[in-house]
Amino acid sequence: MSTPATRLTGQLVLGDRVVPGHLDFTSTIAAITLLPDAPATLILPGFIDAHVHGGDGADTMDGPEGVRQLARFHARHGTTTLLPTTITNPWEDVVRALNAVREVMQQGVPGGPDIPGAHLEGPFISPGRLGAQPPFTVLPEPELVRQVLETSVVRAVTIAPELPGALDAALAMGAAGVRIGIGHTRADTATVTAFLGTLHAAGVRTCATHLYNAMGGIEGREPGVPGALLADSHAWFEVILDLLHVHPTSFLLARAAAPERVTLVTDAMRAAGLGDGDSELGGQRVIVRGGEARLPGGSLAGSVLTMDQALRNAARSGIPLPEASRMLSAVPAASLDLADRGTLSTGQRADVVVLDTDLNVQAVYVGGVPIPGAGA
Repeated sequence: MSTPATRLTGQLVLGDRVVPGHLDFTSTIAAITLLPDAPATLILPGFIDAHVHGGDGADTMDGPEGVRQLARFHARHGTTTLLPTTITNPWEDVVRALNAVREVMQQGVPGGPDIPGAHLEGPFISPGRLGAQPPFTVLPEPELVRQVLETSVVRAVTIAPELPGALDAALAMGAAGVRIGIGHTRADTATVTAFLGTLHAAGVRTCATHLYNAMGGIEGREPGVPGALLADSHAWFEVILDLLHVHPTSFLLARAAAPERVTLVTDAMRAAGLGDGDSELGGQRVIVRGGEARLPGGSLAGSVLTMDQALRNAARSGIPLPEASRMLSAVPAASLDLADRGTLSTGQRADVVVLDTDLNVQAVYVGGVPIPGAGA
């Protein structure tokens, strides 16, 4: 059964400009017609969130129904492509979560976003830089890497490059098309620089997992992990732009260092959308107060961010709308090798977000199908 044709009229947010026009689509974009004038409604490519644990009370680790619930929640906020993200847990629980994501991928999410894979954020991380991850780290041994690849679901992974076996694991997963993220690490500058250089020479795509967070700071005599990443000319940078995890000036630094390689993510946890109160992340108690999610000891524990709020935060930081839109669409699409989405272009998937002039969601389409409750 084919998707009926839809026409939207408004201000089209293209790659480099905003222009009045019509957007015609079924499951893919059929035509873009420029007009001399159009309503002020903004029409953008759908948002792509490559790092999201949960939302609306659900978490990736909950199994298929949890993945569907969090996916539908984020779709209502403009996310049309989503990578459910695991957390460091006992290995059998991690594999179970990956298999649950595969089940959802095969069945789809009616009323939700497209799910082209999972982000394996743990357990190949440093036990000395857990952040809000539980203490179930393991080394990326060949047998575990084999099990990961056999699931055929992992599209992005986070690895601490100083771990024994990390480089071989990254090369194996990179050769299978997995984006390699550097994060939750205590590596020094030289280790990160060499790790990135070897991966890039092999044609592997790389990324900073939530740049600045769980990787130490930058000093003049010791640039550390963030300095090595910012100095690299190939890696993409995830940024959690909730204005808690990253200062606006640090965000602008990443933008200046890596034009067209900053990709906004939510790193949202199950408490996203639920307001203040107690919640949970990886079996740990989390307290949400005033939009801040923290462990009882005070450490930040993921976020309650949504992608539409990340867009508004980017705009308030002075980023022009076409560029901010690219950070949520074209850039993450490129980082994940998703060539069929990320821009308003003929032939692309009809993943579309409609916003008012205050950048609030009014409607969302995934593959041309409207998302119920979007903008409500």
